[in-house]
Amino acid sequence: MAYRKVCDAQGGPLVGEVLHCSGGLDLDWDLDKEELQEPGPSMDRMQMQHIDCQRSGCSDPGPDPDPELMEPIQPSVSVSPHGRFERLQEDPNYISHFTRAPGHKGQRRLHCFLVKYFLAGVALFVLGALIGWFTHTSTIKSPVLPPDSSDLLEELLKGITADKIDALQKSFSSLSDDSEESRARYLYRQWVGLGLTDVHLSNHTVLLSLPGSTPNTITDRSSHECFMPNGTPCDQRGPNDLPKQQFSYAAYSAMGSVQGEVVDIQYGSVDDLRRAKETLNLTNQIAVVKLGKIPLLYKLSLLSELGFGGVLLYIDPCDGPPSRHTWRQAFRVTLNPGGNPAIAGLSKEAGGSLTSLLVQPISALLAKTLLSSPSTGQEGSCIPLAMPPNTERKKITLTIGNQFSYKKIYNVVGYLKGKRNPDRYVLVGSRHDSDHGGGTSAIMNQLIAALTEQTKRGWVPDRTTVFCSWGGSALGNIGSYEWGKDNSVVLQSSAVAYVSLNSPVRGTEALRATASPTLLQLTSDIQRRQLLSCIRGGNCPGPNVSSLQLPGDVSFFANQLAVPTMEFAFEQTRAEETTSFLSEAQFSSESPENLDPLFKFHETIAKLTAEAILRLVNDPVLPFYPLDIALDVQNKLKDKSALSLPLLSSASALRDHAAFFQSETMRPANDPKERDPSHVRMLNDVLRDLEKSFIIPQTPPGVYRNLLYSLPGKTPQFSILKFPQEAVLPCSIPSKAIKHNSANKEVLFHSATNQSLSLILRAIQSAERLVCFGLDLFENYSSE
Repeated sequence: MAYRKVCDAQGGPLVGEVLHCSGGLDLDWDLDKEELQEPGPSMDRMQMQHIDCQRSGCSDPGPDPDPELMEPIQPSVSVSPHGRFERLQEDPNYISHFTRAPGHKGQRRLHCFLVKYFLAGVALFVLGALIGWFTHTSTIKSPVLPPDSSDLLEELLKGITADKIDALQKSFSSLSDDSEESRARYLYRQWVGLGLTDVHLSNHTVLLSLPGSTPNTITDRSSHECFMPNGTPCDQRGPNDLPKQQFSYAAYSAMGSVQGEVVDIQYGSVDDLRRAKETLNLTNQIAVVKLGKIPLLYKLSLLSELGFGGVLLYIDPCDGPPSRHTWRQAFRVTLNPGGNPAIAGLSKEAGGSLTSLLVQPISALLAKTLLSSPSTGQEGSCIPLAMPPNTERKKITLTIGNQFSYKKIYNVVGYLKGKRNPDRYVLVGSRHDSDHGGGTSAIMNQLIAALTEQTKRGWVPDRTTVFCSWGGSALGNIGSYEWGKDNSVVLQSSAVAYVSLNSPVRGTEALRATASPTLLQLTSDIQRRQLLSCIRGGNCPGPNVSSLQLPGDVSFFANQLAVPTMEFAFEQTRAEETTSFLSEAQFSSESPENLDPLFKFHETIAKLTAEAILRLVNDPVLPFYPLDIALDVQNKLKDKSALSLPLLSSASALRDHAAFFQSETMRPANDPKERDPSHVRMLNDVLRDLEKSFIIPQTPPGVYRNLLYSLPGKTPQFSILKFPQEAVLPCSIPSKAIKHNSANKEVLFHSATNQSLSLILRAIQSAERLVCFGLDLFENYSSE
């Protein structure tokens, strides 16, 4: 019978298991039962082989050891074949009758313990990894949950206080170096410290028009009296008067001297110029003109066309705010429409001037003297300044000694990046020049601090906020124009709004809000909500919102790029027809501490602006209202006598399509259940581009190219419809020729009017096509 040799790897008898020898030893035995039961050499050989197998670990046993060296077999040891061999095909459970040696049992328990500890360790490791993964995941996801918009607004406004703005203003005004570069570098450090991660300080070398070493003068040739611009006699000026007198000048005016007679032009309207032209020779004369009603640059273009040699500008006390003492105050103006004048290709003959006129601002007191006006301007009924009829006109000499110099101006631009739409920019602009930069920069720093604090608490804006502090603003918005032109390609596709802080607190009498029609509703809502907690504690005025064009850094973005704009400001008086362009006059500004000692007005402007920024960067659908644009267009076309049927029909169609677009497309997009990101992005692009339809190629000097901004007046009207008659009236032609050619004059007038109406019609049709494109696009998008 055949048997297979089996041995225990640990050297003891086998119980319950069979471990095959590692050497793979299989021995076949052909023995009879009788031979196996007889003791003898064969059994001894098997015994020795088993002992050797125990010692060698079931390796090849090798040659047989010497029998004499082996211990005798004890009788108690079984010699049955079942003791050392497992019989094939016979008694399979026989092996269970044997017991394991004590030493082998302890070793097996040790192995079991090791296996158990190993498995327990693996289980603990897996459990720890799972706990760590879930903890890390919850840590990452927790800030993503956006706070409620009302709670976010409340927390944002809580972070804006008058005391904080006051402290920021004191820090800004304590700079030892008051240069523009020093202020810009200070703001750069502040913005980085407040948490903006991407801040840039840039500079541009530009041509600046600065006051000369001696003040400009006006001399009466008959009496030989010399006057400073504020009306003080030249021989009575004190040592401390020089800075104030040097401040009063017209930047980029022509330089030199001109002699001529004083001509009262009042506001410089066409009617005023026609009356002067009918009776006087205006060549090389000196016009005395009031600020107000129409843009200064437009007045100067007409005066230059008529042949005047010089212009004296003043503010009538009847137009100015009662609280401002303008009698002895001269001021500064700039003749720069925007940007670096050196790039405009000035002629060498002009020497850096932007006009052939010698222009000088003067006080109302000096204007009264030159005009021989009987007006006193005292309390009671105010009598406007005017030259009495049949009064002998004074002959004067005007001397301008301005100087031109190339200098660097600095811009500071910082970014608060958005997450969902980082390539859509909400611009917030202020200025850091020495005249108006103090309070403005303090408000800007407070806004940055409040917004970055909310980002540290988990708020992530949807769009990117671009904070801008401009240099060279007083001399023609140079910094904003140069930066805007350098980045115009990006801004045309990425800028969605511009929030202005050009001069937020220049009075304490009236809160004024200016916005393009796209943002009128948002501006009105914010102003109305903030006025509920009026700083005066009752008797608060209602919302004062308009779309009037105003000077400032907002000009480039509204006028060149058609970016929707908005601005909040406190003034001394409401913007009216005669006072609207008084802001073109730059007075030596009062310090913010004197104008607003408690900084409550600064706090109000900061909160209004903060809410506007939050809505613009956070609302999924931009808070623009195309229906307001359509209604504004129709409001400006109320005078239907000179309007064509196609123009009125286009305006009506624009209103209907805008109303449908606003209700059927914008409203569903504000529903979170229907707010598809790609849908909302396309919708916002249509809203962003709507104002671009109203940009026209060319307008009279000082008038916005954006038709949606209007000039003040009793009735709303497109600005270019206010000027065609003035633009084509041949003022240089003698009045008799005009009378004899009244028919030609009417033809010219109607031709200019029709040309303006044609531009308006094209703008309306372009806007209507864009709205219809949006409707078709979203209809197809929904069906897909």
